[in-house]
Amino acid sequence: MTRAEFYVSADVEADGAVPGPFSMSSFGLAVAGVRDGAGFRAVDPAERTFYAELKPISDAFDPEAMAVGGLDRDGLVKEGRDPAEAMNAAADWLAAVSEELSATPVFVAYPLGYDWMWISWYFMRFVDAGSPFGHSRCLDLKTLYAAKADVPLRDATKRSMPSHLLSTRPHTHHALDDAIEQGELFQNLMRWEG
Repeated sequence: MTRAEFYVSADVEADGAVPGPFSMSSFGLAVAGVRDGAGFRAVDPAERTFYAELKPISDAFDPEAMAVGGLDRDGLVKEGRDPAEAMNAAADWLAAVSEELSATPVFVAYPLGYDWMWISWYFMRFVDAGSPFGHSRCLDLKTLYAAKADVPLRDATKRSMPSHLLSTRPHTHHALDDAIEQGELFQNLMRWEG
């Protein structure tokens, strides 16, 4: 029998376009559902969460990118968590949830490319065991919506989605708030017939 999966809604705030030259400022993870032999079951995305604000890994940053998340770069330099410590703590948290649920983690984001790039790079760079999501255990909500709605990917925007699919929570650009909000969107998309 295939091992169950649990879906981790993720959101990243960063100070630039790509990891390495720039830094991930914060990230939030929220368990939003489980799929096992009985099918998909939604869980409260605010119940099991992880959040970290990180020290920058370089001196380069884009002030406009920093402004999106509302974090103070000087504050992160002084008080942010060491990236290796934070990423290992996140990996430990995912391992604990995996054991609790007897399930394998799947990364979920909208759109996937940006958040996956950052989280995957940081796990590979700072965690000896690599990414708890492997190289490709991820789900793009933009693609999921496009497939279920039978629309071109360019039309798979939140503005074009039926309102009953969207979360009632606000999109604040705080990584944990947005991971939880996105978790509700994921649940709605999973239950939606299209």
